Formats: sequence, structure tokens, C-alpha cells
Amino acid sequence: MSEDRKEDGLSKEERNAMAAAEAAAALEAGANGNNEGDKADAGHDAGAEQGSDMPDVAALEAERDELRDKLLRALAEIENLRKRAERERREAMQYGGSRLARDILSVYDNLTRALSLVTEEQRKAAEAFIEGIELTRRALLSTLERHNIVLISPEKGEDFNPDHHEAMFEAPVPGTEQGKVIEVMREGFRIGDRLLRPAQVGVSARAPAASEAATERNES
Repeated sequence: MSEDRKEDGLSKEERNAMAAAEAAAALEAGANGNNEGDKADAGHDAGAEQGSDMPDVAALEAERDELRDKLLRALAEIENLRKRAERERREAMQYGGSRLARDILSVYDNLTRALSLVTEEQRKAAEAFIEGIELTRRALLSTLERHNIVLISPEKGEDFNPDHHEAMFEAPVPGTEQGKVIEVMREGFRIGDRLLRPAQVGVSARAPAASEAATERNES
């Protein structure tokens, strides 16, 4: 046999080749192990990074609730503004002429006062002229009514109404209950359901005790 042969039957060259192959395998296994470790470390780092980038759910829900509350408040405010604008529009249509109406009422008062001072002789002497004044007064009153301005003309003997009447004086009147209209000094007006000006009236007061006793004796 050759000198290069050993008892295991392998030559020196074969043993060297086998040793080189084992060394290469060991190196490859070590490299693969390092790669797996690096991959594991990289995965762990990526997971940690991804976890840190996740949004805070509680913070997002709080922000959502805050935005929803602001939206509901804004919608409620818009609705209130719409209702107020509609109410102001209706009031402007119904009561917008109040200031002008108050100025025109003085014309009505002058015509009424002039007619109340006309005597029978003057009416006979200037019948056409007086009738023209009366027609003008009625036309003015009709025009006011078309604009929802209504006359308040209390009658003597009716109850005093503080919502429509203004008491200019009180006086006891025999045979008249307390709180009755005894004189109309100036007629009033209302526009819609609002008082434009009250009617100025005199109101009956409670009679003194002596006067009441005298009235009872006269009645008996």
C-alpha cells in the first residue's frame, strides 16, 4: 500500500478535502444563525416602531366628541337665528308703520276735534264743507284699518279697561258704579295686538259715605 494511506483507508488529500468541507459548512451555519438573529432583532424593532406609531384611541374619541358638540351647538345657534329673523320679519310687516301711524293720528284728532266744535248753525251754513271734513275723517280711519290699525272708542258706562284705557281723572257720579267710563277725552288705537295709544277717559270713583246715604234716601 502507499505511504499516504492511513488505517481508515483515506488518503491525505481526501482528509484535507473533508476538513475543508466541514469548515465551510460550519461557517455557513454560523452565517445563517447570525442572519436569523438579525431578522428577529429587525422584526422586534419594527414591531416596536409600529406600536409607537399607533394613534391614541381615547384621544381620538375625545376629539370626536368635542367636534360633535361644537357642531350641535352651531346648528342650534343657526336655528335660533333663523327663528329670530323670521319673527323680526313678521313684526316688521305687522308693526313697521307704528311710528308713522302715531304721527297720522294727530291729523285724525284734529279732524275729530274740529267736527265736535261745529254748532248746528255752522253746520247748516256750511253743510257741504262740514260733510267734506267728515268724509275725510272716515277715509283716514278706513285707511288706518286697512293697515291693521283699529280704533278704540269706549262708550260711557262701560268698564274701565287698563289695557286699552288711560284714566285722566276720577270723579264720583251719583247712580254710577265705581270703575265705569264717564267721559271720553280722546280715542285710542291699537295696531294688531299691540296698543298704539290708549283711549283717554274719565273714570267714576267711589262716592263718599254721606253721598251714598243721601242717594239711598232719595232712592227710597
